[in-house]
Amino acid sequence: MRELSAGHLMPLCVFDIFPDGTTQVPSDTALTGPGAYRWWHFDISNQEFPEWATKRLAEIPAQALMQPETRPRCDQYEDGLILNLRGINLNEGQDTDQMVSVRMWVEDRALITVRVRRVFAIEEIRTLAEAQKAPATPAAFLEALINRLTTRIQTEVQSIGKLTQFYEDDLDDQDTKPPKDLPDVRRSVIRLRRYLEPQRAALKQLAVLDLPLIPAPDGLRLRELANRTTIAVEELDALKERLITVQEEHDQHVANQQARHGYVLSLAAAVFLPLGFLTGLFGVNIAGMPGMQSPNAFWILCAGMIGLAFVMLGILRLFRWF
Repeated sequence: MRELSAGHLMPLCVFDIFPDGTTQVPSDTALTGPGAYRWWHFDISNQEFPEWATKRLAEIPAQALMQPETRPRCDQYEDGLILNLRGINLNEGQDTDQMVSVRMWVEDRALITVRVRRVFAIEEIRTLAEAQKAPATPAAFLEALINRLTTRIQTEVQSIGKLTQFYEDDLDDQDTKPPKDLPDVRRSVIRLRRYLEPQRAALKQLAVLDLPLIPAPDGLRLRELANRTTIAVEELDALKERLITVQEEHDQHVANQQARHGYVLSLAAAVFLPLGFLTGLFGVNIAGMPGMQSPNAFWILCAGMIGLAFVMLGILRLFRWF
């Protein structure tokens, strides 16, 4: 992207997009251009962006684009649209569930997108624009972007679904230890659900807005994308419950093992407690202990203790302790 002449504003990219999808890079910093619409794409860290946005946009959409923290939203402002969306984080070294955000202001002849971290869905549209195959209208741009964001979300949810099925299949093997990454997967589902529920509501609102920049056919396609997001949210709800069930099954298995071990120790203690009493009693070194002068006393005591052990086992069996 070459430097723009007026004020040396440096967006990540800017294109004048024409009705046939061809593009050209403008040399001015006006909000609109000669094409069907002008697409501006900024990083929120751009120091020139706040002044540029404040001068060219109304206060509310300008502030919406500059907010450091956002949640998915869809609000009509006059004849324009404030839209915030989230996507799967595909940046190297970062967790996929730490979703990336894109802030948008859309009107009939201008479309502004602002990012905090790299959004790969935006990068794909930028590649299309550089190849002279850009979405021909703002509504087509929204459809292309939301479709890419939603597809990546569905792929991530399906990946978690496969992992959950693997965990469930492992429950059949009682010797399988709880998966070490199970808590991380559960947290991932919670984080995704946190953003996708408001995103579902935002896309549903977008699909029914009565705006000239979103014709009826585009509204139908946006409604379908909203439905796909709803399905992803419902699947996350199901995955959350399934993962809780998997965790509870493993916890119950561990509890059963501990109870079984405690039961065995209790039986051993019940048998050896009287034997320990006898050995302690006959181990005292005081005069008058029976058998001290008899060479067979030790073997008699051992036989008596064995007999007593069998008696104790019989009593435990009689009371159905085992």
